[in-house]
Amino acid sequence: MTTTAAASSHTSHHLSPAFPGRAPWGTASKLRAWQQGALNRYLQEQPRDFLAVATPGAGKTTFALTLASWLLHHHVVQQVTVVAPTEHLKKQWAEAAARIGIRLDPDYSAGPLSKDYHGVAVTYAGVGVRPMLHRNRCEQRKTLVILDEIHHAGDSKSWGEACLEAFEPATRRLALTGTPFRSDTNPIPFVTYEEGNDGIRRSAADYTYGYGHALADHVVRPVIFLSYSGNMRWRTKAGDEIAARLGEPMTKDAISQAWRTALDPRGDWMPNVLRAADQRLTEVRKSIPDAGALVIATDQDSARAYAKLIREITGSRATVVLSDDAGASKKIDEFSQGDDRWMVAVRMVSEGVDVPRLAVGVYATTISTPLFFAQAVGRFVRSRRRGETASVFLPTIPMLLGFANEMEVERDHVLDKPKKEGVEEDPYAESEKEMDEANKQQDEDTGEQDMLPFEALESDAVFDRVMYNGAEFGMQAHPGSEEEQDYLGIPGLLEPDQVQLLLQKRQARQIAHSRKKPDTEADLLELPAERRPVVSHKELLELRKQLNTMVSAYVHQSGKPHGVIHTELRRVCGGPPSAEATAGQIRERIKKVQEWATRMR
Repeated sequence: MTTTAAASSHTSHHLSPAFPGRAPWGTASKLRAWQQGALNRYLQEQPRDFLAVATPGAGKTTFALTLASWLLHHHVVQQVTVVAPTEHLKKQWAEAAARIGIRLDPDYSAGPLSKDYHGVAVTYAGVGVRPMLHRNRCEQRKTLVILDEIHHAGDSKSWGEACLEAFEPATRRLALTGTPFRSDTNPIPFVTYEEGNDGIRRSAADYTYGYGHALADHVVRPVIFLSYSGNMRWRTKAGDEIAARLGEPMTKDAISQAWRTALDPRGDWMPNVLRAADQRLTEVRKSIPDAGALVIATDQDSARAYAKLIREITGSRATVVLSDDAGASKKIDEFSQGDDRWMVAVRMVSEGVDVPRLAVGVYATTISTPLFFAQAVGRFVRSRRRGETASVFLPTIPMLLGFANEMEVERDHVLDKPKKEGVEEDPYAESEKEMDEANKQQDEDTGEQDMLPFEALESDAVFDRVMYNGAEFGMQAHPGSEEEQDYLGIPGLLEPDQVQLLLQKRQARQIAHSRKKPDTEADLLELPAERRPVVSHKELLELRKQLNTMVSAYVHQSGKPHGVIHTELRRVCGGPPSAEATAGQIRERIKKVQEWATRMR
């Protein structure tokens, strides 16, 4: 019998028929194809280090524990150590391992391990505190170390160094991740980096199973992203009141402030989006009766405020999970096993936590890394039966829309940054730097900076668009309108191609309705995405460059400093500093400075 055949035979004999307990349709009694493929590759190569990258919801835990079972059974290793990101996840690992006869102690802290256990489940933070304890355990007995969500070993220098010190003597190391890795350049222990033709080192996985493959295999749910725009108004720390619309071209600072304004529970944006998400949940529960919804909040105060809004909207309490709550794990377990509608969490449910009935999500956090976004969306894609769909509500923030449209893109961890990255990627970087200096000078002249903290003043919500499978559908519509209801009412149980067809039909119906009015009478709310006036970030930079050039020319003509001219333009034309001004405001200033220059000739 070959090694691979033996693995299959032993696996099917050793695993409970119900494991994995939450496998999708038709796969409960056997490993999924990717799990078997990864297992076969491992057993053929028998490497000391193995990195498996698999999309959230694909079943990394099942693969890892099946491999652990084989290695223990064949005496390749004598014990197992699982390292997980959080306390809740290490307990989840211990429970999953127990279902196939591997006993892990999730409460281990020090000293000899009871003979009742095959190993321990610990956190990266725990390893960071006592690396020599775990090194000694690896030196005393042949050990398999499973590093769950391995990118966390790069969260701090001390954690990475501790993992290297603790597990360098391990017999076998299995690294797992389901994310686009890290957005920084902290090297991750036990990960191989290969240099490309461009001289940049990138992580090299031994087996990859991306979201696109998992979707084609019906292992994960397809995700419908529902994006909401709206008008925001806030006061900057300089005391300026700024109004802007989510999705319009803005500077990074302005986007951040508009985003925070939208998420403020005292405005109208969050109540409207939560109300829409609850309507979506009601529709999904018609075909998935126990479907649940999750709000991912930025901080604890916001989480509590969102829970209060949900109570007011639905009449029912939401489960609130806070990271410093001693009963957080119990709350998650109770919600997972029950049929309550809503849960609100800060970060605790963003990664790895298995609540398969979550089908509706609200991304109400300002965290904007691809890693966190992928993990957050991963909470909603775990498939239980064929035809289930997931719905995630987002603010219309360009970065988030980009992540949503790139769900199927597989990424590696980049260890090196390209040389002169800013200059190569942004031909207008120098102009932006000059503009920042000009604005800085203007602020110094007026003495406005740091007078007041950022303050959200008001917000409203507008249904913007639906994103699915890399395409965009729909037209902007007011909350509660028939157009919005059309999309919130999409059935929760559909095949992927049916979702696409239904979205196309609903968009066609909206466009036909909109065409009853001539374009001259239709405002932005009534135009489909492809007909909306859009100014790209590059075009906005070009406008700023043009303004800066005009001001520089006028400096020589008038003899006035840059800062004085920018201040005068702001006073005459209105609006915020140039770095936060919209395309229309910048054009007005260009027109005005041209007018001044013409008068002086």
